[in-house]
Order: sequence, then structure tokens, then C-alpha cells
Amino acid sequence: MNRAAPVPAAAEHRLRLLSCNILAGASVQRYSEYVTRSLNAVLPGRSKIDNLDRLAALLPQFDVIGLQEVDAGSLRSGFLNQTRYLAETAGMPYWSHQPNRPVAKLSHTANGLISRIEPSAVIDYPLPGHGRGALLVRFGEGEGALAVMIAHLSLRAPTRARQLGFIAEILQDHPHVVLMGDLNTELGSTEMRQLFARTRLQPPMQPTPTFPSWKPKRALDHILVSPSVALEKVWTLPQAFSDHLALAAEIRLPTTPPARGDRR
Repeated sequence: MNRAAPVPAAAEHRLRLLSCNILAGASVQRYSEYVTRSLNAVLPGRSKIDNLDRLAALLPQFDVIGLQEVDAGSLRSGFLNQTRYLAETAGMPYWSHQPNRPVAKLSHTANGLISRIEPSAVIDYPLPGHGRGALLVRFGEGEGALAVMIAHLSLRAPTRARQLGFIAEILQDHPHVVLMGDLNTELGSTEMRQLFARTRLQPPMQPTPTFPSWKPKRALDHILVSPSVALEKVWTLPQAFSDHLALAAEIRLPTTPPARGDRR
């Protein structure tokens, strides 16, 4: 875990969460741009930095941010660790990342964590299937600790099922849980039903479409909680920073959570 700067502490019962697949800083506004702007996948550019800056401007309103498809430092990002850049630009004190899929020096995909709260533990888990991982972040100690898992799952349903089975085993040991990320599947899929059957996680009252960002029809990004964590509000950010909309939530914890910095 890396720390950008010290901040004073203040206790709260509510936390604001954000989950965002940032496509390594690239902006896609229609399906055709996957082809016409394919060079964006392998080359850096000022537009990517501008896109990251726009996202960074919104991060201070959240307490815990989970990133997917963030670049850990390769050609396509100008060898910039995008998680660190976002944290420092936003003035958020804690960040960590989990590199998963290096492709020579062209790309290095990762999951990322940015937080206003100091984690008591950050654990990297490689998931079944090539180049996927989950980042488990624990806030606090003992039975009152909050466990937040950030994940980006496979495009293939059989692999997703194995990945969610692995995640279910890890989360069974934690009473207060949040799972968030780009799970690449909708709530009613077979693998998601199996996840809900094997864990304390509960489906939300209704899905929130996040993909594609320019005309969202599919709920592929999720923020799921255990019964002890109240999911009070879920919404998407109106700005499109990639081909997914960022998914936000406000949660209420059963006991006073770990201290966090005052809002600035």
C-alpha cells in the first residue's frame, strides 16, 4: 500500500464507493471506434491524460475507489502508473494496484485501489484463467472489519464461474463484505446465481446498466454487499470515461468504520 500524504481522521458510518473500468484512459463513444481508434489501445496520448484528469477531479467525493483496466506502466500509458497518477492528482492518500496482464512493453493491465481510508491489509489474488485477478482490501480488524474485493472477470462464462467460485471461498470468512468491479456478466446469469447461493452477498433491488457507456443497456459492473452492509444508493456517473460508465454507491456500515480523512 502506498501513501500519498497524511490526512486528519474523522469517524463516519457511511462510505461512498466508486467502481470504474477506465480502459487504460481511452475514450470510446461508439462501437465503430474500437476499430477506427484501435491505435489508442497501444499508443499514449494527451487525450488519455485529459481523460484521467477529468476522472481525478471527481474522485475526492468518494471514500474507496476500485479501478479495472488501469495501466500499471507501459507504452500505451506513456509508462505511467495510472492508479498512482489518479490518486496523486485527486489528492487521495492511499493507493495500491495489482498488475495482471503484461504484454511485452505494450500494455500492462491492472486492478487499482484508491482510498481515503488507510487499509489494514491489501491482498492480491490471481484468479483462475489467464491474466485476471482480485484485490482484497480490509479496513479495520477483527469481526467489525470491512472487506472490499475489487475484481475484473473473464469474458467467458465457464471461466467466470470458476473465478466467482474462487472469490466466494475467500469472502466466506468475512462478515461485512463489498464486492465491486467489472464482472462482465449480468445479475441473472448462472454464475452470479451461484455466487449469491455460496456467499452472504445479495443482489441489488434492480440492476444499473453501465455498458456501453454511450447507450447503457447491460449491467456488467456491480457493487454487491452482504446483509450487514446497507446499500443505500446506487447510481452511475453521467460522464463517460471509457466504454463503461462508472458505478457509484453509498453504503452504511453496522458499526463505526475505520477513520478517514476529512473532506477537503
